Amino acid sequence: QVQLVESGGGLVQAGGSLRLACTASGSIFSINLMGWYRQAPGKQRELVATVTSGGRKNYVDAVKGRFTVSRDNAKNTVDLQMNSLKPEDTAVYYCNAAIRRSWNQPLSDYWGQGTQVTVSS
Repeated sequence: QVQLVESGGGLVQAGGSLRLACTASGSIFSINLMGWYRQAPGKQRELVATVTSGGRKNYVDAVKGRFTVSRDNAKNTVDLQMNSLKPEDTAVYYCNAAIRRSWNQPLSDYWGQGTQVTVSS
């Protein structure tokens, strides 16, 4: 079994910062892509940032220059440093990882339970 556990959400004023953390644990052979998605009320879940096992990063345009995704392959963790937060960043943030549980199994998508980020104006 594989679990993704997130932490670090909360309430912050516009212009402030938060750091989200996610740890993958359980029966893990390897992890390919890791990243963060978010879902605001009444909207579809959207990609925020991803990072490959080799360190290549990708960001949605709305967060470029403000958010930084980082990863520790040895610890199976992925973090999201969020600076200069805006009210439109308010959403539930989900950790995501593409994980292979054994050498002969395909990659499968796993999700964390979500953590609320609220930015007040």
